[in-house]
Amino acid sequence: MRGRRADQGRSNGAHQSFNNGSANNMPVFSTSIRYMECQRNQAVVVGGFAVDGCREFMATGQEGTAEALICAACTCHRSFHRRVEIHQAVNLTHSAATDSQQNGY
Repeated sequence: MRGRRADQGRSNGAHQSFNNGSANNMPVFSTSIRYMECQRNQAVVVGGFAVDGCREFMATGQEGTAEALICAACTCHRSFHRRVEIHQAVNLTHSAATDSQQNGY
């Protein structure tokens, strides 16, 4: 590869974690997705721009149903709401110790 060292890979935007030989120090990332304010242009018919002010997506129905994609506040489809990915580092040794204490092991 020209201009790139052999140990450099292409980045696809995903988090990469490397193990330094100890399983206790390996970083793991948890990703959750939230849908925030509605960005649907309500005045597109008249050539303007106006949003309804809905601040966060709230599903109308249960997960897995068609109603889960409709916002209860503004009745827009979820795709009109701004998508935010929240990445959090998870400490495996802490969560494993907590699980074993809660289960009585």
